[in-house]
Amino acid sequence: MAAKKKLNFEGSMARLEEIVSLLEKGDAPLEQAMTLFEEGAKLLRECTKQLDEAEQKVTLLTAGKDGVVTEEPFGGKD
Repeated sequence: MAAKKKLNFEGSMARLEEIVSLLEKGDAPLEQAMTLFEEGAKLLRECTKQLDEAEQKVTLLTAGKDGVVTEEPFGGKD
């Protein structure tokens, strides 16, 4: 079996939605349903990892009282 090409985030989400739809129909044999579930769980972990990495890169630029622009981690101030 050839190695599967790694999907980008959007491709992974589309495939995950497809898997959920197939599983919700409930007409897949148990073995196929388990394979789909395992693939979906793997895609979910990968998407979560990509989102976490993106969140770490996002910063808010804010001007302080002195007018100096500083970087603050996303979600920094409550």
